[in-house]
Amino acid sequence: MTQGYLALILHAHLPFVRHPEHAQFLEERWLFEALTECYIPLLLRWERLAEEGIPFRLTCSLSPTLLSMLTDELLQTRYLAHLQRLIELSERELARTQHEPVFHRLAQLYHEQFTAALHFFETRCQRDLTRAFRALKDAGYLELIACGATHAYLPLFALYPPAIRAQIAVGVMTHRRLFGDSPHGLWLPECGYHPEQDALLREYDIQYVITDAHALLFGTPRPQYGVYAPVACPSGVVAFGRDPESSKSVWSATEGYPGDPVYRDFYRDVGFDLEYDYVRPYLDGDGQRVSTGVKYYRITGPTPHKEPYVPERATERAAVHAGNFLFSRQRQADYLSRVMGKPPIIVSPYDAELFGHWWFEGPEWLEVLLRKIARAPETIQLITPHEFLTQHTQPQVLTPALSSWGYQGYSEMWLCAENAWIYRHLHHATARMIASATAHRAANGHVARALTQMARELLLAQSSDWPFMLKTGTFASYATRRVTEHLDRFTRLAEQVQRQQVDEQWLTWLEATDGVFPELDYHLYADAH
Repeated sequence: MTQGYLALILHAHLPFVRHPEHAQFLEERWLFEALTECYIPLLLRWERLAEEGIPFRLTCSLSPTLLSMLTDELLQTRYLAHLQRLIELSERELARTQHEPVFHRLAQLYHEQFTAALHFFETRCQRDLTRAFRALKDAGYLELIACGATHAYLPLFALYPPAIRAQIAVGVMTHRRLFGDSPHGLWLPECGYHPEQDALLREYDIQYVITDAHALLFGTPRPQYGVYAPVACPSGVVAFGRDPESSKSVWSATEGYPGDPVYRDFYRDVGFDLEYDYVRPYLDGDGQRVSTGVKYYRITGPTPHKEPYVPERATERAAVHAGNFLFSRQRQADYLSRVMGKPPIIVSPYDAELFGHWWFEGPEWLEVLLRKIARAPETIQLITPHEFLTQHTQPQVLTPALSSWGYQGYSEMWLCAENAWIYRHLHHATARMIASATAHRAANGHVARALTQMARELLLAQSSDWPFMLKTGTFASYATRRVTEHLDRFTRLAEQVQRQQVDEQWLTWLEATDGVFPELDYHLYADAH
């Protein structure tokens, strides 16, 4: 009998960024970098494990905004052009570094990475990565779960149940359309839990969610087994709590594995190091220096002087860290199983973008870990939350506490001095959306289209990415622009609906520009009474 279960959960999310009005747009690189450095490397390694017959089980959430971009023809075409520029850059780097053996080997590494990404993206996936995710799901390796439509931080919209319902419903419908089944679980954006969400989750047959540890630990009553057994909310939705110990070893840049000196330095990039005229063709349209993804140095330590990156040393260290992670989980499970009298479940959720983008060696670490676990199933067994629920008895019933992950753990990252100004506008628009949908239940033609587009603009304005950026000060001007643009479009549409005078030409342009969620129905916002 296994000593314990490990639920590894990767949450893949990016905000919807699509700007057809520009030939190149800086923020679209977020998707392109994640594809090249994270999603494709992970999928390649998972497929390799599957081909070798290595058993593994992971849970992966894919946000609807990310899925919309992965399946968007314009962004697919632009990513292909981006990859071709990277390959050209790597070829030039091979020539430039031919007399510098250390850097030449690294240039070869990047050339191989970029060409492999191109082959996987264009040939094997036919430009649509959702095909690869679905194939791994259908083969039994991945459990895919849904997420809120635009990753809105749901507790801050608790006054408006229809707004939360729309976020959940669109997430579930997007999942069904692309993956052919109903999701068992839903990733709460930012792990934001509010007790009043339960009934809305249950409406869409969501069996479980993931919360941060303190949601369970400060629940009412207190959990008998801490975060090492799921709990049932009064609605019947089950909550799995994040394990702080396993999270810290991977998340922390100072105490965790990613900060090791032999790993690749994220910030040192040829886009900033080399002569401007040399790298100019590989920058964005405005010529601003940006990271290209070609990085030649390792973390080294807290010093401006960086030593060259040595892939072999980094690969060895990733294997050591994978072994350390498994050893720690084995000891943790051994102790907990004796205290609890039954095997615990250790829930370890991470942002997928950590693996490969921020932590270049992350995909290697994960592959080695999965191989090691496959050789020791009697101590730690990989499992998904849904599988755990089907194999174990009814969990303890309690009401988790309002909570989030992130700074301070109670919404402060998404509601603070830097971003509080957006919520009076978001709440006003939400109330207006509910009133408009309720007043025009029987709308048709242009008015029905306008109401649906109002819902799209509202959903896009509600993304938790915008307050996060305002809080951190990164891309704050872009976040401000996105919130104000979507709310401005929403307001103009609302006024046109009220006057029954819809500008069809402008509406058609909006539908082409912000045309996410084809299954969206504005009636989701209509008051039930």
